[in-house]
Amino acid sequence: MTIGGIIVERGRTSRGTRADATRGWRLTSAHTTATVTGVLLLATAVLAGRPDLALIGIPGLLAATWAATTRPTTPLHATLRQPPGPTTPGELAATLHLTPGPTPHDTTDIAHLRITATGHRPTHLALAARPPGGLADDGARHVPLRLSSVRTGPQDTFTVDVRGSRQHTWEEEPTTVGGARRLVVPGSAPLGRLPLPSRLRGLTGPHSSRRLGDGSELRDIHPFTPGDRLRRIDWRTTARRSPDLDTLYVRRTYATAEATAVLVVDSRDDVGPDLRTWRGYGTLRVDEPTSLDLARHAAASVAQALVDAGDRVGLEDLARRRRPLPPAAGRRHLRRVVHGLALAHPTGRAAGHRVRPPQVPADAVVYLFTTLLDDAPLHLVRTWHATGHPVVVVDTLPDVHPVTENHLRIAWRITRLERTDRVAALEGEGVPVVRWAGSERDRAAARFEALARAARRHVPGRQQ
Repeated sequence: MTIGGIIVERGRTSRGTRADATRGWRLTSAHTTATVTGVLLLATAVLAGRPDLALIGIPGLLAATWAATTRPTTPLHATLRQPPGPTTPGELAATLHLTPGPTPHDTTDIAHLRITATGHRPTHLALAARPPGGLADDGARHVPLRLSSVRTGPQDTFTVDVRGSRQHTWEEEPTTVGGARRLVVPGSAPLGRLPLPSRLRGLTGPHSSRRLGDGSELRDIHPFTPGDRLRRIDWRTTARRSPDLDTLYVRRTYATAEATAVLVVDSRDDVGPDLRTWRGYGTLRVDEPTSLDLARHAAASVAQALVDAGDRVGLEDLARRRRPLPPAAGRRHLRRVVHGLALAHPTGRAAGHRVRPPQVPADAVVYLFTTLLDDAPLHLVRTWHATGHPVVVVDTLPDVHPVTENHLRIAWRITRLERTDRVAALEGEGVPVVRWAGSERDRAAARFEALARAARRHVPGRQQ
């Protein structure tokens, strides 16, 4: 986190919230110390007959008396503002506005800040309430705040405890600003070609289908029949095959169509690389993506590649029993998909066993983003695969850190063996599994390209 150019390691964001202007002022311990010291010096001077001690104690008493009579009347107002709308992962920004008052004689001169955030160490900062050169145009001092994090979805941001003081003798009761949450939308990685269904839908699109129609890929040369367009007549072939022009020949092509894909995100759990946090205790690190962060990133990357190719994309969340986002195309729909991915999170209660898998449009390819920590994804994949839908499973479990506890090590060994059996069962049934974590994420594009080439290699009417 960066505060006004100072690099700080930990923090938390929030939406603009105004401090309570009715909080009171109180004398500090410095005033009490000055008063007690002055009284003791005067008493010692009278009892010991030392006028020099009285000369030392009188200024302290006068200063304490004058400070007690000049009580500040205007509190320090603090407002935390942040840019509107969702933000992208990497860095969250906000601005703290401090307004000490119209005149410097009846308000605070030092602002004490305590900035906290989930997963970060608290930061303490003391700065002048009035910047050098006077106040800004809106009468406030602006303190920029920066928070670094790789997490996505709904995220807690800055919470700032503000306390003003004047001449080290008066201080305000502390107040808290912030506490709102921000929605961090996932980013996307560039991908090449992706696996598509064997049958395409629609009357137009970027791909060549196996039916006759208007397109760019030649199917054959055929005698003219009713319904053929005149601009399709191949005069060279006609002159070669029918010199008397008894029969006209036309060039028939494959029609173009678009593919339909459904992104299914398994957001029933959100686990990180640390096994100790899987039980719900402890705080996940903000510099390590969790399984749901990886799922959001992978799904956003696949959606970006499909929309760029002109295909249709839909979204389904396994943890939330609600209407799915139907397949559509276009940049506006891509923003809806990314926003829906950012909202995917565990519901906090057991989702239960799904009697039926989510409904998928006919001739659609399914991309399932899951951790494969239980057998529920296998049931869904087998159901879709049995009905003729091609399925691609994206493994989003992060690389687990080694542990020293014996019970955790044994538990993870058993879980890892069960996951290995599930992956082997899926690949044995012809369902590809693409790993999206650690170093494997950089090779995911090549893996998708290989799957796309293998799927299109022996399909007639498709471009290689």
